[in-house]
Amino acid sequence: MNYHTKSTIHLADIVFPRNINHHETLFGGAALSYMDRVAFICATRFGRRNFVTASCDNIDFKKPAFKGNIVDFAATVIEVGRRSLKVEVVMQAEDILSGERHICTRGIFNMVALKSQDQNEVPLCDLIMSEQSLEDQNADVRMVELVFADDTNHYGTLFGGNGLSMMAKASFITATRNCRKILVLAAVERTDFSTPISEGEIVDLSAKVISIGTSSIKVNVKMWGEGLLTGKRKLCADSDFIMVAVNKSGKATKVS
Repeated sequence: MNYHTKSTIHLADIVFPRNINHHETLFGGAALSYMDRVAFICATRFGRRNFVTASCDNIDFKKPAFKGNIVDFAATVIEVGRRSLKVEVVMQAEDILSGERHICTRGIFNMVALKSQDQNEVPLCDLIMSEQSLEDQNADVRMVELVFADDTNHYGTLFGGNGLSMMAKASFITATRNCRKILVLAAVERTDFSTPISEGEIVDLSAKVISIGTSSIKVNVKMWGEGLLTGKRKLCADSDFIMVAVNKSGKATKVS
């Protein structure tokens, strides 16, 4: 198996009204929540332990993310101790139509592994991060999420509607980066939910443009579930999303 010590993962979202302040920019508390979440996923993928956030350092908000921007949170392990990791998280905002990007903030999250009952547990400083999974390495967009209790149904697994929401968001970001037009979701082709994702598992989304029409873009999105501690992965859903470019009047317009 090949190894490397730096591997960056991305959590991407769109700044919707529910997360903005009275200045119509992303609320700082929401940004910190995203940053902590992606730091946790990054640390867990490295050590496959139960981590908690011990502290965060040097978080300065230099520029805002505006309503409607794409926000990308990139996390990388930069330092490893016996039971702790330092994860750097960089937040960037991206204008949907122009593609212009700017760094809003960056910070260091200190993640500590809880003690395990396993007496043979290898110290974190003796571990190195394995290569990321090979599935969909040619995807246009890769992004992760985490399944919380609010995302689940009464069986404790990811509610199908929330799963579709995550997949639609990935398709929108992918199609937007391809054409830089105003896009709306026109249709969702057959979606197969093959395996459930339980609360506390990682959701790994891969999206790729598979065809472009006069005014539409078809994006294939695959959703993988990943065990936090085991790293075991399973394909949970696969679907094609049809995004249509529209003008300010809401009428279809050419993609290119």
